[in-house]
Amino acid sequence: MERGVAESGILAQYLGVMAIKLCIKPYRRRFRQPLLTAHGYWQWRQGLLVRLEDRAGRVGLGEIAPIPWFGSETLAEAEAFCRGVSTPITDRPLIPDTLTATQFGLGTAFEQLQTHTPMTSVQNPQPSGLCGLLPTGEPALTAWPILWRQGTRTFKWKIGVAPVIEEIALLETLIQALPAQGRLRLDANGGLNLEEAESWLSVCDRLNASAAMATVEYLEQPLPPSQTELMRQLGQRFRTTIALDESVATVAKLETQYRQGWRGIAVVKPTITGDPNRLRQFWQHYSPQLAFSSAFETGVGRQAALALAAEYTQQVAPLPPLALGFGTLGWFDDDWDTLTPAQLWDNL
Repeated sequence: MERGVAESGILAQYLGVMAIKLCIKPYRRRFRQPLLTAHGYWQWRQGLLVRLEDRAGRVGLGEIAPIPWFGSETLAEAEAFCRGVSTPITDRPLIPDTLTATQFGLGTAFEQLQTHTPMTSVQNPQPSGLCGLLPTGEPALTAWPILWRQGTRTFKWKIGVAPVIEEIALLETLIQALPAQGRLRLDANGGLNLEEAESWLSVCDRLNASAAMATVEYLEQPLPPSQTELMRQLGQRFRTTIALDESVATVAKLETQYRQGWRGIAVVKPTITGDPNRLRQFWQHYSPQLAFSSAFETGVGRQAALALAAEYTQQVAPLPPLALGFGTLGWFDDDWDTLTPAQLWDNL
């Protein structure tokens, strides 16, 4: 019997004898400075925390943190589903595949109840194992040394928001400033056209030819998701690695791309990808190259996402290991990152 089927059976038996109470709390938090990407300015992060409690007093916490422009449902759709669930719950609700963030949030909360492992404090990896997010544009030149002194060695920089010639000039300056041990990920969020993508890849190939400078680890999602085949062709023409992100925003899209032959890096944001067990089954079947990344979730979703990333590393063990894209702490104008999941729930 497959693991997922066995777990579902155990969970059904558990729910059959233990009625579950579901509570939700919406949240809204502001970025210290708006995050600028090819999708536009992002000033507020909104989502839902979900809390399950059984008759024995055991608790499971989860987070629903949609990003609709990235391929998930809207917050309104997620909240409407949760409010439509009859409580107490005696059977795990079926969540449509269109509600991927809801699948993740409720799925991780149910897993905590099943395994009796409540969330405590969030365990953050060492900075050397994280990819730190740099501000867009010229401020990246003064931001990276701060992260470097803290131990960060891999950085992500958003591109595709200013004229290509200006951003490439900044890239040249940034690469020359970084120590040779540094690695840089360029994230276009699907905002380039084919000619612009070719220009970026040509420059990256040239810069990567020098062993004395930092490495451009990969160019992430240069073209829109509708042009994945073009990105596959670009990957064959240039030496710099291309990674997919928006094209593989959900487990269903991951499965589709791998069936169609993609074997490169896929960036996974677990909190919007979908059912965590389906994600496990995907990597167990394909042994893919996954780069786990934050979706600017709170510590509740962050802990669940990091736990999945740890499972993946133990089971698939990619070589060389990819830095986790969770170097996003400090981007919000609040103290939530200092709170335990239970404290955050109580404070909302």
